[in-house]
This record gives sequence, C-alpha cells and structure tokens, in this order.
Amino acid sequence: MAKNKLARFADMATYDNVFQYTFETLQEKGFPLKGKWNEHFGNNHPIVLELGCGKGEYTVGLARTYPEKNFIGVDIKGARMWKGATEALEEKLSNVAFLRTHIELIAYFFAENEVSEIWITFPDPQMKKTNKRLTSTRFMNQYSRILKENGLIHLKSDSLFLYTYTREMIRENGLQLLCDTDDLYHSGMEDKILEIRTFYEQQWLDRGLSIKYLRFVSPGHHEWVEPDIEIEKDPYRSFGRNARI
Repeated sequence: MAKNKLARFADMATYDNVFQYTFETLQEKGFPLKGKWNEHFGNNHPIVLELGCGKGEYTVGLARTYPEKNFIGVDIKGARMWKGATEALEEKLSNVAFLRTHIELIAYFFAENEVSEIWITFPDPQMKKTNKRLTSTRFMNQYSRILKENGLIHLKSDSLFLYTYTREMIRENGLQLLCDTDDLYHSGMEDKILEIRTFYEQQWLDRGLSIKYLRFVSPGHHEWVEPDIEIEKDPYRSFGRNARI
C-alpha cells in the first residue's frame, strides 16, 4: 500500500491538473492562481468546487455532465484524488482540476467572488465536534468569502444528523433554501445530479440508507449564528470514511 501511495504521489507531481502547495509556501509566496483560476482553464466559465472530493468521482462526473462549468476537487488525501485526476487526464477533460489542501485553508487559494458553487458530498458528519462540520458556521464564513453573491451550496449526505443540523443552520441564518429532500432517489426530482453516484454512495444505498440533499444560497458577507439544537445521532457508523484509499 505504501508503495502504491508513493507511486501515486509521484504521478500527481507531474499532472498539470493537480495543485499542491505547502502552508509555508502559501504564507511566503501565496498561491499564483488565486483570483486567476479562469486563466488555468482558458475560459470564463463558472468555477465549482467539490470539498472533500475523495477519489474525485463526483468532481469528474460533474465535469462530464456540465462541460460549460469548471470543476475543482479539494481534498488533503492525495492518494485518493489520484484516481479522479488520472481519469480526467485520460479522458482529456479540460474543465477539471484538483487541489490538495486542508479545507480550512480554502481562502488562500480563491479570491473573493471567484467561486460560483460549492458541493459538499458525503462528509464525515462530525457528530461530536461542531467546528469540524463542513456546514458549520465556521466553514460557512469561509465559503461566503470566496463565493459570488447568491452563490450556491449543495450538500449530499447519508447522515440524517448532518442533514438535520444543516437545515437548522440554514433556518437560523435565514438562508434561501432551494431544494430539500431526505430521500433524493425517491423524491421525484428530475435532475442530472441523480445520474452521478459514487462507489460509496451506492454502498450506502445498498444498505438501505436514503440520500439527503440540500441546495441553498450563500448570502455573501453575513453575521453567522450557530444553531443551538439537540440532534439525535446517527445510529450507525458510516463505513469506510477513514479507510478510503
């Protein structure tokens, strides 16, 4: 396994669709594409992020489905994103890139109003640590800094806990909720996103878990209020979250 990881890291060091910068480099020199991502893509199409992209299946799937948009998968696990980055190169998908970093550092890589949409797909619900939830007000504050005004945020999750928490965060902060379903594949929705299912998403469906989906509007600069609510924890542990390769 270690050899496979080393080989993947070596591959990605040569990929022109993968960006990896240390925190020290960011502090000293900054990120050269901040505010200039459209120069990398060679167009002015909207920029869409997938946060915690894992193997990049959803990033690549979205890029195939929406060629009129540019997609950037973000994750710290480089050995995972190798799969998506490799597929994108093999398929010559010019609207895909990958960024290896902690999501907490996202503002180092994107300028104000540079991003049009954010996808958060099957994150760890972090039932014990509010400030680690990717839809917590801590992270929402960061997203609102890089999103265009009225930019979109999508959450797709198997976790009823995270779904409930995020709905309450939306309500508490008076955000505009555009789509809300606790059973996406039985919702009657007609949307291209239903055609994109990752390997782990299919496993959750096979276990009989429903997929929750929220789409809401980011208001830009905002005084965020953390919801004060007791939520019943998920009765199961989503498998494979920390063991993915």
